[in-house]
Amino acid sequence: MIYLSLFWAFFKVGAFSFGGGYAMIPLIKKEIIDIHHWLSVDQFLDIIAISQMTPGPIAINAATFVGYKVGGFWGSAAATIGVTSPSFLIIIILALLIIRYRHLPWLDAFFKGVRPAVIALIVQAAYSVGKSSFTGIKDMLVAAVVFVGLYLLKINPLIIIVMAAILGIVIY
Repeated sequence: MIYLSLFWAFFKVGAFSFGGGYAMIPLIKKEIIDIHHWLSVDQFLDIIAISQMTPGPIAINAATFVGYKVGGFWGSAAATIGVTSPSFLIIIILALLIIRYRHLPWLDAFFKGVRPAVIALIVQAAYSVGKSSFTGIKDMLVAAVVFVGLYLLKINPLIIIVMAAILGIVIY
């Protein structure tokens, strides 16, 4: 049954990835492209782009869009519930444990160890998406313009998205 498959695929994504939406991208890609073949790489990249532009967490938006594409309304509900359930359950359990054991030094050490791993996951996600996205000089030009606008000129990201869309229409 497709709804159970969507729920379980996104439950695994939610349960085994840390660091937010960008860190989840490689696991989402593995589940929806490599394992289940629900989408093509181009469709996946489109969903990631849409997920970044719409309000809300990237992983939840991606789960909702993939679920809808694969199974309609109920598919989007199954995927969204699947990706959010592990976080909800883990946060409830961790909150109870942290309140009880917040004075232990190993807890601080745990969080210090997890932070660099999250950075590595984000870098891997950027590399994975970048490798598939940069197919020519035009792609690199758009990325360079966005980078300059965001980091050097400090332009609002919403304005950058609109400018990148216009640039894409002009050069493609």
